[in-house]
Amino acid sequence: MGKEENGYLPLFETKAVKGRVLYKLYAVSVFVGICLICVYRVKHLPAPGELGRWAWIGLFMAELWFSFYWIVTQFVRWNPIYRNTFKDRLSQRYKEVLPAVDVFVCTADPVIEPPIMVINTVLSVMAYDYPPEKLSVYLSDDGGSELTFYVLLEASQFSKYWLPFCKKFKVEPRSPEVYFSKAAEPVHDDIMSNEWSSVKKLYENMKKRINNATKQGRISDELRQDHNGFCEWDLASTKNDHQTILQILIDGRDLKAVDFEGQPLPTLVYLAREKRPQYHHNFKAGALNALIRVSSRISNAPIILTVDCDMYSNNSESMRDALCFFMDEEKGNEIAYVQFPQTFSNITKNDIYSSSQRVFYGVSINNNSTCMIFNHSVLESEELVVMKVELAALDAYGGPCYVGTGCFHRRQSLCGNKYDKECKVEWETQNYGKVKESVHVLEQTCRVLASCTYEGNTKWGKEMGVLYGYPVEDVITGLSIQCRGWKSIYFRPEKKGFIGVAPSTLLQSLVQHKRWSEGDFQIFLSKYCPLVYGHKKIPLQLQISYCCSLLWAPNCLATLYYVVFPSLSIIRGISLFPKLMSLSVLPFAYVIIAKYGYSLVEFLWCGGTIQGWWNDQRMWVFQRSTSYLFGFSETILKLLGFANSGFVVTAKLADETVSLRHQQEVIEFGAPSPMFKILATLALINLFSFVGGINRVIIDSKTEVLDQLALQILLCGLIVIINLPVYQGLFFRKDKGRMPTSVTYQSVILAIFAHLVALY
Repeated sequence: MGKEENGYLPLFETKAVKGRVLYKLYAVSVFVGICLICVYRVKHLPAPGELGRWAWIGLFMAELWFSFYWIVTQFVRWNPIYRNTFKDRLSQRYKEVLPAVDVFVCTADPVIEPPIMVINTVLSVMAYDYPPEKLSVYLSDDGGSELTFYVLLEASQFSKYWLPFCKKFKVEPRSPEVYFSKAAEPVHDDIMSNEWSSVKKLYENMKKRINNATKQGRISDELRQDHNGFCEWDLASTKNDHQTILQILIDGRDLKAVDFEGQPLPTLVYLAREKRPQYHHNFKAGALNALIRVSSRISNAPIILTVDCDMYSNNSESMRDALCFFMDEEKGNEIAYVQFPQTFSNITKNDIYSSSQRVFYGVSINNNSTCMIFNHSVLESEELVVMKVELAALDAYGGPCYVGTGCFHRRQSLCGNKYDKECKVEWETQNYGKVKESVHVLEQTCRVLASCTYEGNTKWGKEMGVLYGYPVEDVITGLSIQCRGWKSIYFRPEKKGFIGVAPSTLLQSLVQHKRWSEGDFQIFLSKYCPLVYGHKKIPLQLQISYCCSLLWAPNCLATLYYVVFPSLSIIRGISLFPKLMSLSVLPFAYVIIAKYGYSLVEFLWCGGTIQGWWNDQRMWVFQRSTSYLFGFSETILKLLGFANSGFVVTAKLADETVSLRHQQEVIEFGAPSPMFKILATLALINLFSFVGGINRVIIDSKTEVLDQLALQILLCGLIVIINLPVYQGLFFRKDKGRMPTSVTYQSVILAIFAHLVALY
């Protein structure tokens, strides 16, 4: 209030989430339940030599891990905040002195990442509600494809009509594919109707040309003659062996670079950095660093937006939202980056692959259960809550990590500079780096900045730019920036800033999580472990919050033990839980009910469905028994020198039958993956154990047997219900998305072998 009375009006406000006292009381009650369960485990430990002693100890160890991890996750959810921006104040105060912005769009493979999708992302960011002379868009093509260059050339021509159309009629969203697929032709506005039809026809014609070129897999000789830039591919050998290809398709400095209404166009640049077989190119991190250097010579904007090629801009004012944080007179100077959440357009009603929350942690934070019976499949349910609660809590401790896309950076911080509170940015006097050389000279002088040898004996990838050496280069980069004194912002606007494409098959989703968990665990075991690297540099709460995602991979061990051993113990009649009618069952029951109830209510509050919540439980089991297991194993093997990490590009499109099954919410198996062998084997082990347990109860006809094994049979039955789609894929489905026959045979044999071992 005092600040406003003194005439200072902030460009953004921060508010604490209300009602956290109730959550804290809930968390304390769950913690008490956890302690009581641990006391029960210790007091009822079987004596040496007694049947089931080691199974009991193993289960206790798994429960201790879940308990520890659950406590760690509470740091994340303890004090969430949210932000609001005041774009009207920004416009009034900085209307004429808005800073220049460079936008980096990254693509790597024209087959996996279709060119028509790439240019829709490019066109959406070119059409931001922002002065075009202060906007530069760079496309990094790590596939070095002349097809990608061709479609960008097409986009540069179409932008002359698309951009004025968007700004004239305030079109949203500004991806032409999305807009024309959703918007109906206006009927009450003749002027807009005529232009709408004309622009749509231009887009459809361009799309047809692009699709034809994509199907042919090459550029025709006629098209190659239209632009000198295609000559670059006469010198290029292969995708991973070519010189730097740099083409400025629209030169924002040129007064002739205007749209059909005579208004200036943003600068548009194509870059395929040099690649040679003898040089490691460091995947996306290397591409971003090349873009940082090249853009510093061409436009040198103080603000950089990084966005993946499948994440189109859904809100034309996102740039102004971000600037409200950077340009705030009191707090803006300390902000390094503003992270927007990832959201997806192809999420089904019940989110069959649990993709809706993939923003910062990729999975919900408060979801690993403690030492209760059903915890392994519970608690991953707050997928949407990650956006609303967990990241908001990280923001309160210094900010979320960089997630690789949908993030506005201060160039100064991204280039390795430390935060200096005495250094004030004067936006109106900022040198935007617009140089006077001709386009040809500028292209030639910038090529060396994207060469293979440029980074030799420099700090690039170590202390400058995006850091190298980890599959999740974004996480480690954000951490290093924060450890240099900067803060970050998590901003979730009412209108989504960026919308992308989530995995549409189970294997794609599992592989994606495998890369995330592997990269995160590598960071935890490296010198960049937040508890060591961040000591006295970032708040302790933020250090611990990082560990929530960095410790995903080890969760596989406790989860696998809990999924396998209680089920196999049923066959031997070994009881690992309290009797159903004893008082000792109460702590187990409370923790189960509390966690189930809270996660379900919170999920529904965030707009989810009951079926969607149940799908989250299923993916909780699937991810931790496969993705995290492989991520954990490969990390250990790499430490021992037996494996190397690679960067896997997730396919963005599927064929029509796969897409149809996805829309119908039918899980796609299809491929003979080792991950599916594990899933099928675990499902069958629990199915056999459940049938065996029911059979034991019926044959023995003793209340005592049911009393002793009831909770184990219930746990086993729950896992069986979770795996119903797996059984369908193994034995009942006939479509191409079913489990491969080889997986079915092998998993049946492995499950039978596991039961024989348990018996004999």
